[in-house]
Amino acid sequence: MFKAMEERGLVPRAATERLAELCKGLITAAVTMVRGIGVEHVSRNLLDDLTLLTLGPQLRGGANVTKGKVGIKTVFKVIHDIVGQYAVSADQRKIEITNAAERKVLIEFASDPDIIIRELMAPNSYRNLIAIEVKGGTDFSNIHNRLGEAEKSHQKARQAGFVECWTVTNVDRIDLGMARRESPTTNRFYRISQIMSEEGEEFEDFRNRIISSTGIPTPGIRER
Repeated sequence: MFKAMEERGLVPRAATERLAELCKGLITAAVTMVRGIGVEHVSRNLLDDLTLLTLGPQLRGGANVTKGKVGIKTVFKVIHDIVGQYAVSADQRKIEITNAAERKVLIEFASDPDIIIRELMAPNSYRNLIAIEVKGGTDFSNIHNRLGEAEKSHQKARQAGFVECWTVTNVDRIDLGMARRESPTTNRFYRISQIMSEEGEEFEDFRNRIISSTGIPTPGIRER
């Protein structure tokens, strides 16, 4: 009942009668904290640090969301660089290309998974080619959770008929054996740093599979 006071600066009618009780509870908690720290140690810097301890998890959550969005945009840009010369249209969320079979292929941002690639077979009828889940976080200690999230996303993608499910992580020292156990539905694992480099075996594998799956003309494949 007190949540509106913190979030919107309003005192709900139901909370009015219990304001004294709320204040007493908050003061009691503050006294206990100060006694535990020691009055002589209380300073402006200490109070700032205590505030960060409270806000820290929220700030980290926001930072993780930002990293995720940046990771998705990075992978999308790499794909655009690969297929761009065959693009009929492109914007920040969708690329439309025409493949060698003169069929329309769409590469799009999606909510779950993050990037999808589909071939238009007939009006309102698609062949689902690739579902890509991007995990932009760099914290290795949280890799198990990220792979678990990718697995859930790819299970949905399989049910939707996607042929390939890829997971792209922002952790370089990933153990592929562990990754396959955590996300058995993932066909291919890639690292953002490797596909951004636009060189090396991992990038070439990513590039060649994009070309093969979308069906763009084979001259687009560079000699290795």
